[in-house]
Amino acid sequence: MAAEVCHHAIGALQSHSYLSNLNQHQNLRSNSLRLVTKDFSCSNGLSMGRSSHFGQRNCIVTRSSATHSQTSVVDPVLSPSRSNTSDTTKKSNEAALILIRHGESLWNEKNLFTGCVDVPLSSKGIDEAIEAGKRISSIPVDLIFTSALIRAQMTAMLAMTQHRRKKVPIVMHNESEQAKAWSQVFSEDTKKQSIPVIAAWQLNERMYGELQGLNKQETADRYGKEQVHEWRRSYDIPPPNGESLEMCAERAVAYFRDQIEPQLLTGKNVMIAAHGNSLRSIIMYLDKLTSQEVISLELSTGIPMLYIFKEGRFIRRGSPIGPTEAGVYAYTKRLALYKQKLDEMF
Repeated sequence: MAAEVCHHAIGALQSHSYLSNLNQHQNLRSNSLRLVTKDFSCSNGLSMGRSSHFGQRNCIVTRSSATHSQTSVVDPVLSPSRSNTSDTTKKSNEAALILIRHGESLWNEKNLFTGCVDVPLSSKGIDEAIEAGKRISSIPVDLIFTSALIRAQMTAMLAMTQHRRKKVPIVMHNESEQAKAWSQVFSEDTKKQSIPVIAAWQLNERMYGELQGLNKQETADRYGKEQVHEWRRSYDIPPPNGESLEMCAERAVAYFRDQIEPQLLTGKNVMIAAHGNSLRSIIMYLDKLTSQEVISLELSTGIPMLYIFKEGRFIRRGSPIGPTEAGVYAYTKRLALYKQKLDEMF
């Protein structure tokens, strides 16, 4: 079954121009790495009561760009009645944020450094992505962000095949006017049964430089375990001609703040399928971790993590341990109501 689901997911991705995004990454990387980090933490109450490596900032989070807002799809299950405007305001103040690290890739299986090399999922990774989908099958998803790499996109697509809402994820092609025109959907009913998928190189795994493609054990034997551990787990020391976690965080967190956080502010439920280091960077921002705390943060492949964005704060809920985990939905009335409506519909 996993192979059949994978076949459909890969078919949906074949037309996607993620390679052009990687080229753009190389062209823009020097500019993105100059982004300052001292203004990353907003004074709007995102703090979880811990000191933040990113410091403080005064900001107003604006609405997302026109490109993203045009792809918005309203979920009838969550849509409030037109007469109840106060309820609309309440609902827009709460949203779900799901983070999923991609499943095992073919190079993970071979114990190779992967970084920004575009390698697909292994058979185990396919199973992990499907299991991740089961765990979030009753959590609302209105918008999906992935990296520009195929293993993250496969994970997102495979996960959504398990969602009870049965909406179809559609990759947005905004790389040119022609791409936009050719990928238009002209049925409003079809749009309502679709989920926009936005791929961004800023969410890519950190670039491992000259380690990419090398066997991890052989590299440790050659350079020493301590040196390799420093390259892999330090915050600000990059591998040769690669990115440090700090450099990865600059681009990933900036993208999250500019493109994803505004969507949550409008009440959209967002899923991000990405990589160990880009997601660690985002979690560092959400949980206000220090540079020392984030280097010890481990994320399992294919295990979703849930946050609730409410009243300007990100509240970490951990990982749903199963497809019917009651504790996840008991946390907010909105999630409980969503699950109840799905039960009634299906």
